[in-house]
Amino acid sequence: MHRRRTGDKDDGWTEREPPGPAAVGSQAPARARGDEGGARALSATSYTDGTEPEREFLDIEIEVTEAGAGYRLDRFLAKRFERLSRSRIHRIIELGRVTDGATGIPLVRKQTRVHQGQRVVVHRPVPDEPAVVMDYDVVFQDYAMLVINKPAGLPVHPTARYLRHTLTALMDTRLGAGHGWEMAHRLDRETSGVMVFGQRGRLAATLKNGFFRRTVRKEYLALVHGRLVDPIDIEVPLGPARGSRINIKMGERPEREGGLAAQTSVTPLKTGSFRDAPITLVRAQPRTGRTHQIRAHLAHVGHGIVGDKLYGVSEDVFLSIVEDGRPMSEVEQELGLPRHALHASRIELDHPATGARVTFRTRWPAPLSDLLSVDGEG
Repeated sequence: MHRRRTGDKDDGWTEREPPGPAAVGSQAPARARGDEGGARALSATSYTDGTEPEREFLDIEIEVTEAGAGYRLDRFLAKRFERLSRSRIHRIIELGRVTDGATGIPLVRKQTRVHQGQRVVVHRPVPDEPAVVMDYDVVFQDYAMLVINKPAGLPVHPTARYLRHTLTALMDTRLGAGHGWEMAHRLDRETSGVMVFGQRGRLAATLKNGFFRRTVRKEYLALVHGRLVDPIDIEVPLGPARGSRINIKMGERPEREGGLAAQTSVTPLKTGSFRDAPITLVRAQPRTGRTHQIRAHLAHVGHGIVGDKLYGVSEDVFLSIVEDGRPMSEVEQELGLPRHALHASRIELDHPATGARVTFRTRWPAPLSDLLSVDGEG
């Protein structure tokens, strides 16, 4: 089945491209640097041809790492901008909006191979970004490590829809662009809770190594559909969901077909009801760190997370947002929650400087606590 690349309609890309940096009355746009996993939006430049409203455009500079070396240009960009369709990427290339960072020469052939160390610059419109909670709470901070409580709805990195309304942009604004804090892991946009950062260099590398070696213990709280009675260990390898129409969706995929081993332990804590249907508050402990692991695993066993627009409901709901432009607020009202009910509540790890074992917790937030409270947090 064809898997759609979603999100083209509201990501800010346009077929009516503005004058390039050399146009009369314009200046070369500021650049945002990043890698295949994200880009940092530093500033933007406004363009107009005198007949259309002025729009802001941004240069995103992406350095080709060893993992991306040898890719065709269109495939390289498709991995970086996951929500853009291949035809849209081809159009951007054809319009001369992708250039070589060293020479400034447009890369207009989609078949061009990129090489390690090359800087690829993509000139893109700044999207009309949805409003988010531009804030976070500091749980702990010393010279080596920063721990925060991220609110639901705040993206960690820039995406096709979000450039300035992100945690990285917020930290640059609050702490200064040279703050030096490097995140050791990520949370999905609608997931709230504890996140850990290390000072750039050896300390951040030490933290990341703990995640890689699986010495970090993480716990999440979630509200799931249905009534779960007994603890379960879910050991299902994950990869791109077979038979799905959505490119970013994960699902069961055998390791022989490229799936990655994944294990999640789930413990039921309390049951209740939501909109006259049973729900269960669970503790989820991921033993591995795969994309969307907890969400995909819980959906796999028939207990999707309440409010999850990708795994908790029919795919038609998700596609109605990204393909048909259905208002997010309308879907949230239909689901009864403005977010999915997943919260990173606890993390235990080795301090990157002292080696001492430390634990950090964040409280189960409203409106989730209004549906089912966590004992001991009253």
